[in-house]
Amino acid sequence: MTNTTPATEPKTAPSPSTEPIIALEHASRWYGPVIGVNDVTCQVGRGLTALLGPNGAGKSTLMKLVTGQIRPTAGRLTVGGEKPFANPHVFRRLGFCPEGESGYDAMTGREFVTLLAAMAGLRGVDLKRRVDDAIEVVGMSDRADRAVGGYSKGMRQRMKVAQAIVHDPDILILDEPLNGLDPESRHELSRLFQRFAAEGRCVLVSSHILFEVEQMTSNILLLHHGRLLAQGDIHEIRSLMDAHPHRITFHADRARDLARRLLEWPWVLSARLDDTDPTALEVETRQPETFYTQLPMLVLEDGFTVSRFESPDNNLEAVFQYLVKE
Repeated sequence: MTNTTPATEPKTAPSPSTEPIIALEHASRWYGPVIGVNDVTCQVGRGLTALLGPNGAGKSTLMKLVTGQIRPTAGRLTVGGEKPFANPHVFRRLGFCPEGESGYDAMTGREFVTLLAAMAGLRGVDLKRRVDDAIEVVGMSDRADRAVGGYSKGMRQRMKVAQAIVHDPDILILDEPLNGLDPESRHELSRLFQRFAAEGRCVLVSSHILFEVEQMTSNILLLHHGRLLAQGDIHEIRSLMDAHPHRITFHADRARDLARRLLEWPWVLSARLDDTDPTALEVETRQPETFYTQLPMLVLEDGFTVSRFESPDNNLEAVFQYLVKE
C-alpha cells in the first residue's frame, strides 16, 4: 500500500456510486427471540456511507453480516456479488475495524499490524512495506514500537484502522471507529475515511452521533430497532423535519429582551421563558435555516450575550422520532 495523500483534502466524501458493492434483500438476523436486524433491504456502493443508529439499533449485527462473521437468518446478502459467510474471496476484499478490542496489550503496535497482515497472506518484503505504509497512513509511525497496552484510546483506534487497510482492501467496514476520541483525533480520522472513499473504496462507517457523521458524508443508512428507517441524503430528511416546528433553547444575559426581539420575526412561532432560570429561553420556529442565519446579526446589533444555545430537534434522536412518527 502506498501513501497517496492528495495535495488538498476533500471537504466531503464523494457520494457512493450507483453500482452496488454491498446488497441486502429482506435480510434478517435473529438471536433466538431477539431480533438483531429485521427485513433490511438496501445497497451500498463506492464512496462513504454512514450507518447511523442508537446503541442497540442493529449496526454491529449488520456489520457482522457484511463481513461474513454470521449468516442471515432470512433473506439474501451479497458483497461484491458473492455471499460473504466463510468466503475467502470476499474476505480478501474486506478490511474490518471492529468496535471492541481484545488481548494484544503485550504486543507493539507494529507487531499487531504485522500479525494481522500475515494472516491476510502478506509475506516477506511486501509484508514489511505494507505494514510500514499502513502505520504511516494512520499517523502512528513514531509510536508503532510501543506496547499496545500503553496506548491511548485514539492510538488504539488508529492501529485498528491500520490493520484494516494493510492488505489494501477495496471495501472498508468501520464499526464505531470514532468512539472515545478527542476532537482532534476525530477530525483526523474522519478526513482519513474521506480519503479512502476518494480513492474509490466502498467505506461503511457506523456511528450513533449525527454531528460527527455530518462532517464526513451526507449519505446515510438509518437503523432503529433492527429496521432500516431511511437511506439517502441526510439533508433531505432534515428538510422534511424542518417543515415541522423546530425548538431552540438559549441561555442569555437578557433572555426576556431577546425573546421580545425574536417574536418580531414572522418565522418565530413562540418564545417561552423559564420561571426557575432567568437566563433560559426556548423558541419555536418553522424556518430554522433562516433563524440561524439571522440570529448572529441580532445578537451583535443588540449586544446580547448568549452563553449557550442548542436544539433538541437537531440531533439523531430527533431524526428517529420524526421517522418513527411518519
